Amino acid sequence: MQSSRKWRRFFSSIHFKIALVFTLTLIVTLELVGAFFVRQLEQQSLASFRDQIALPAYVDDSLTQQLASNSQSKVNQNVHTILNSTNNAAISEVQVFDTAGVLRGTDDVNNQDKIGQKTTDKNIKAAIDGNKYRKNPIVTNNGTRYQLVVKPLVSTVNGESNVVGVVIVRASLESVYDNLTKISYIYFASLVFAVVLGIIMAIFISRSITRPIAEISARTAKIAQGDYSGGIVVRTNDEIGKLAQDVNVLAERIEETTNSMDFERRRLDSVLEHMTDGVIATDRRGNINIINIAALRMTGIPENKAANGRSILDVLRIANQYSLRDLLDNRHELLLDFSTDEHPLMIRAYFSLIERSSGFISGLVIVLHDVTEQQRTERERRQFVSNVSHELRTPLTSVKSYVDALQDGAVDDPEVAHSFLHVAQDETTRMIHMINDLLELSRMDSGTMKIEEEYINIAELFNYILDRFDMIIANDDKPEKYYTIKRMIPKLQIWVEIDTSKFTQVIDNIMNNAIKYSPDGGVITARLEDRDSEVVLSITDQGLGIPKANMKQIFDRFFRVDKARSRAQGGTGLGLAISKEIIERFGGRVWVESTEGEGSTFSIALPYEPYDELDDEWDDGAWDEEE
Repeated sequence: MQSSRKWRRFFSSIHFKIALVFTLTLIVTLELVGAFFVRQLEQQSLASFRDQIALPAYVDDSLTQQLASNSQSKVNQNVHTILNSTNNAAISEVQVFDTAGVLRGTDDVNNQDKIGQKTTDKNIKAAIDGNKYRKNPIVTNNGTRYQLVVKPLVSTVNGESNVVGVVIVRASLESVYDNLTKISYIYFASLVFAVVLGIIMAIFISRSITRPIAEISARTAKIAQGDYSGGIVVRTNDEIGKLAQDVNVLAERIEETTNSMDFERRRLDSVLEHMTDGVIATDRRGNINIINIAALRMTGIPENKAANGRSILDVLRIANQYSLRDLLDNRHELLLDFSTDEHPLMIRAYFSLIERSSGFISGLVIVLHDVTEQQRTERERRQFVSNVSHELRTPLTSVKSYVDALQDGAVDDPEVAHSFLHVAQDETTRMIHMINDLLELSRMDSGTMKIEEEYINIAELFNYILDRFDMIIANDDKPEKYYTIKRMIPKLQIWVEIDTSKFTQVIDNIMNNAIKYSPDGGVITARLEDRDSEVVLSITDQGLGIPKANMKQIFDRFFRVDKARSRAQGGTGLGLAISKEIIERFGGRVWVESTEGEGSTFSIALPYEPYDELDDEWDDGAWDEEE
């Protein structure tokens, strides 16, 4: 099978075709020349042979006189005598006929009995009658070819010419055709030799032509495969050599262009890959052909292959609202909601047409920008403004109402006036606390909050802060609510780098919330756990707990689980938000675990580096030696 394919490729190659055309041209040329040469040689040989067998003029005259004489009795004998006097070895037989077509004489001893017989040959009769006849016919007798020369014998008397008879010369042509056959054999042998030599020359000539073409073909095949190494050796200055030079130059230009395009493609791929915005390109039917990692992540598609060929309407989940024509004609941007229960995601899509200079639209480019944080910030800003307005309006309205009541005469009643002033003072204090909290949050957001960190024993600091709450309940004769602090704090040497005042503020916020929401006589449990590279502090109350739906919002600004109760107890809704910001500034984290109706546990995890006293002793010794 492989051999068959090899021969098939050889017969279909230009190398074989050039040799074949050259050989066929040579054969046809030599055949035409040979046919013309043999034909001419045959005609010349026959003409020369006819001249050779032509009777001398005196013989013709003698025969004419005999046939024209009145003495017919001696004509046959005289004709025989004249014919015998001709001595030409090439002539086989000479026959003489009179005007009646009667054979009057022949030099062939074997045909003497035919003398006196009348001929039936139409050609002879035509010659006698003066009609058109064949002068030099060739006839075949018993496989032997003979040349006949038919010549009328004309007698001229008193200027009048009359045909008195016909002389027929017959000669064998075998010697002539034998010579022609020998010459033909010689020519055929020369032809075969010339054809073989021509084939050899054609092969060499075709190889000289096809070899550079094959090199050019191999070179172009390598170029098509992206291999631009090597070059074609230019051996001639003809058209093929010029073609080889052009292919070498073309390879260099293609390599430069390919490298440039490859560089631009890699740069574009790098830009697309590292862009935070998603980029999608489609064809004119809206099917995706380019998509970067950011776009895959935003649209939730696992890999590039899963996106290629899909409709942009399906990927952006807008097939029910818009058509591709809508995107091409009217849409410049869209706000898309890709949010899930676990992960909010808002995307703004910007559409741009890929348009040729002719105006033909060949596709779309879509840029996806994640505006989740922007939307969240805008939503929080509106909510913040609304909350601040609401939180300030309520105490201000209350203060204004009591002040108006005092101005209307309540000031004259000492007991009522004292109560009204006390409420106004409480509301004013709450507003001051709220404004201070807002200022602190503002400093945190702007990065201007001052933090003075120092290494502190976290267990001792935790116990110190809890001691303050124990002292408050111990020194209060008539407390509004009784509570007990249960401590589960081991004596550990854990040193954490924090700002003690800010950390105290965090624990105060969590403890105040635990006290507010715990029932009278409740137990607040404080724990401290060492978890290798971080320490976890937790405070557990026995309060109402937090509904599961509000767990994610518990650290949001102005968020309250029970708004009426929180406001009645003087809360601003900013304490936990401030605590979360502070702990995160320390590099830690804060979270809550709660069961509604059973209580809540707020936990704080702070990173630390284990302290080794041996390191300090070794370091001290090293410094001592150095001193």
